[in-house]
Amino acid sequence: MISQEVLEKYLVELCLRLLIILKKMDMNLELYIKLKGDKMFCSYHFFYAIINLIIYYRRGIGMEKKILLVENEVSIRQFLKINFDREGFNVIEADRGDTAIEIALIEKPQVVLLDVGLEGDMDGFQVCSNLRKHFPKMGIIMLTARSQEMERVMGLEFGADDYVVKPFNPLEVMLRVKALIRRIDEKFNSDMIINGPFKLDLYSQKIYKNDKEIDVTPKEYMLFKIFVENPGKALSRDELMNMIWGYNYFGDLKIVDVNIRRLRSKIEDESSKPKYIETVWGTGYRWNNEK
Repeated sequence: MISQEVLEKYLVELCLRLLIILKKMDMNLELYIKLKGDKMFCSYHFFYAIINLIIYYRRGIGMEKKILLVENEVSIRQFLKINFDREGFNVIEADRGDTAIEIALIEKPQVVLLDVGLEGDMDGFQVCSNLRKHFPKMGIIMLTARSQEMERVMGLEFGADDYVVKPFNPLEVMLRVKALIRRIDEKFNSDMIINGPFKLDLYSQKIYKNDKEIDVTPKEYMLFKIFVENPGKALSRDELMNMIWGYNYFGDLKIVDVNIRRLRSKIEDESSKPKYIETVWGTGYRWNNEK
């Protein structure tokens, strides 16, 4: 039988190791250890804090993976939930298609495990098609008892990324879900340019500063994209005009300055003292990558 003192020392050591990991990941978390003489004691609150840290760690240091299970058979749904809970997923459940869509619109899961043979007004194919319209990047894996090739093809045509035939091995399902999440993350990262406080979403063509969307015109978006893709490079007005308005545009070069001024007013802290879009006298402009 492990004594309370040994258990406390073990928990404290475990927590300190996790804190080292969290510090490396720049996590802003604080834990308080009660000291008494030359011994460390864990309060119940401290114990729960350790458990939460373990959960955060298993989920990828706070990067929570959310999955929606859409299955009308309770036993299968509970079986899947147990396995995904063990892997640190945030599991949401639904037993009908219309309910699944409502939940997805609110919770926005990364992956949906979707049974084809749902009860009610919507089958799995209809739910899949509906989800795909709302969430182009969401991962969808169909669960089906139908082994016919045509049924599998239909699932993929309706927007599914993958399918698993019942009865299935839970390990196979888990591996397929994790592989799909990796592909989604890679695609997300390839569609996103991060520069300082800014995020440029190439997929939706939106600009964010400190996670707040900035309302820009198409030309301003193109200007911003050119700058962040060429940090530190001096770009002449002629270059910018040709890249954005095209070589057949014969208007005044001042149109570049006008759009730069408008863009500065939206992205700079003080547009009169720009620190992101610098003026290169006699040439044009440059994105300052060292703020």
